[in-house]
Amino acid sequence: MRIAIASDHAAFDLKAELREYLIELGHEVADLGPETADRVDYPDYGYKLAGVVADGTAQFGVALCGSGIGISIAVNRNPACRCALVTDPYAATLAREHNDANVVAMGARLIGVDQAKACLDAFLSAQFANGRHTGRVDKLTHPTC
Repeated sequence: MRIAIASDHAAFDLKAELREYLIELGHEVADLGPETADRVDYPDYGYKLAGVVADGTAQFGVALCGSGIGISIAVNRNPACRCALVTDPYAATLAREHNDANVVAMGARLIGVDQAKACLDAFLSAQFANGRHTGRVDKLTHPTC
């Protein structure tokens, strides 16, 4: 799979660990930055990540910041992205199965490397369930209000 990954400075080390893990699993990984642990603004990297997922350059995205909250909000500004903030593998699975999430977000200050890897495994192995969830996901892209 083609996977893009981006973070802010708080999640720089986690991003490096997960990038290498994804490569070891055989995925093609685009690291969108930052290139150092110097202070940066998470919205810039969230928007960049959303752009490559929305245009199809990457099939999935991994968004990381200190809490995972800020960068997930930034990614979700793009109507083609459904970014789910997760803290455990079950939530990561449901994000794909029920919400057809195409970006997973995690907080480096809240999750360890092993748990983050387990979340990635769950997210990438799950499939959208369709059925009763399809109409709901359509409403995420095309709000009725």
